[in-house]
Amino acid sequence: MFDSEKKALVAIAGKNEICLIPRMANRHGLISGATGTGKTVTLQTMAETFSQMGVPVFAADVKGDLSGVAARGIATESIAGRMASYRLTDRGFAFQAFPAQFWDVFGERGAPVRASIADMGPLLLSRLLALNDTQSAVLTMVFKVAADEKLELIDLNDLRKTLEYVGNKATALSGAYGNISAASVAAIQRSLLILEEGGADAFFGEPVLNIDDLLQTADGKGVINILAADKLMASPKVYTTFLFWLLTKLFSSLPEIGDPDTPRLIFFFDEAHLLFNEAPKALLEKIEQVVRLIRSKGVGVYFISQSPADVPDAVLGQLGNRVQHALRAYTPKDQKAVKVAAQTFRANPAFDTEKVIMELGIGEALISFLDEKGAPRRVERAFILPPQGRIGPLDEEERKGMTRDSLVYRYYSQVHNRLSAAEKLADRHDAGLSAKDIAARARAKVREQTAREKAEEKARKEEEKARAAAERQASREAAETKRMWTGLAKSLLLPIARTMLGALFRRR
Repeated sequence: MFDSEKKALVAIAGKNEICLIPRMANRHGLISGATGTGKTVTLQTMAETFSQMGVPVFAADVKGDLSGVAARGIATESIAGRMASYRLTDRGFAFQAFPAQFWDVFGERGAPVRASIADMGPLLLSRLLALNDTQSAVLTMVFKVAADEKLELIDLNDLRKTLEYVGNKATALSGAYGNISAASVAAIQRSLLILEEGGADAFFGEPVLNIDDLLQTADGKGVINILAADKLMASPKVYTTFLFWLLTKLFSSLPEIGDPDTPRLIFFFDEAHLLFNEAPKALLEKIEQVVRLIRSKGVGVYFISQSPADVPDAVLGQLGNRVQHALRAYTPKDQKAVKVAAQTFRANPAFDTEKVIMELGIGEALISFLDEKGAPRRVERAFILPPQGRIGPLDEEERKGMTRDSLVYRYYSQVHNRLSAAEKLADRHDAGLSAKDIAARARAKVREQTAREKAEEKARKEEEKARAAAERQASREAAETKRMWTGLAKSLLLPIARTMLGALFRRR
């Protein structure tokens, strides 16, 4: 929480307060720990703290639990106990809702997030398509051809048509761009089909995400942007590629501001180990570069994973603010991970860091934030403060209501389809047809139109015939019913009436 003394209070270690210095928040960080040890609650507490500082936040919600920040928290027995023991109310702690904007690549549980193919670039797209080095080189050539011939690559159809164009003109283009293998083009097309069938086509198109929409504040608080990532996690490569694309877009779009008093944006990257798994050397170098330089744009990146060992050393060395939850050491590999985690902290003579990592309870962590000079502080064993928003997800009706009321959702839910590579290539193809081909195409269109009109006329006549038959059947049934009731009246009611009248006249 951002307390009444304007301190970013995150945890309590005995009588000591563990505060994050706002000016050092863009020096990146790491939240790690085994499953079920409290990483998500720590993420929520820190996200709320940044929001109170007026700093916008972006976080991928992998488990669906983070949406509760948009609703006021509840004083459960355990939370009330911590509030009392830490005297949090005196420091300004109050349950409250935080401004939130929901996003979803698929547009189902938030505003749609879209990128253009050109925005994604050949490096990230190669990872997304699982291409080998040769295929990646051919894809890079395709992007170069598209740029030179002013073919805008916006959606998957644009890329598909451009691949088709390059494949058909491979011989003519090879002189300027190098050998373009037909087999590689075919392999890329197959990968593109698989990607499309997986639903990734929803991610490519327009309007493309405007970075400014992630940098909003409301009533002095930073908006917490929450990406629905539970469905996206079904394809880990798509998930990590999307998040890294977003980081790259932030890096390329934002101007340099050095070390501001507060960050411009905090970016939480959950399940970070997936980003580095099987990543090619070129991509790892790009990740290292972006993480190293993006802090000068005022962006702090906080990776979330089970162990510091999940993060390459070149990146790990740049993560200055550390929160380590409990780790379990059941195997030699686990024991090594615990040792690595302990060695990443500045030692505290009061306890054995390696031993304590395995003893930590839920909501308890080892914490080391940077001091005013940017040096790591001595590690402390501390309890994370409870969130001020709700712990756990919003119900679907609450979430839908907030999403529908969002101006951002209304804008991004409208798909734009402007002239791009697919349409331009189709126009070129039409322009290159001979008079004979154009006449043949026109005749074919006339034949198609005639056949369609005949089919429609046949369907109309059959429908009229069926309707007439139904009407005749209904008329027959009505007549039959009338005859039945008439016969019933003659056979039953008429004798009864005669009997009653006869009895009446006899009495007289």
